[in-house]
Amino acid sequence: MANIKSAKKRVLISNANAEHNKAIRSAVKTSVKKVYAAIDAEDKAAAQAALINATATMDKATSKGVYHKNTTSRKISRLSKAVNNMA
Repeated sequence: MANIKSAKKRVLISNANAEHNKAIRSAVKTSVKKVYAAIDAEDKAAAQAALINATATMDKATSKGVYHKNTTSRKISRLSKAVNNMA
């Protein structure tokens, strides 16, 4: 652990931020898994509903600075393409 008071504070804050970001990334992964699960089950309505939820979750994570905007755009594009290509 650091010896300087401000450095100790920074360690605590960076750990808290890391935990917060980890929770957001976990929520994004869960929402993406739900989309792919609906695609595998061939349920187009559920896939579209899950896609809307996943898109909102990813956009929120991007606005918080957890993901880069291009990363989010790429992931949303791939999810949308997968849902649209369902039979």
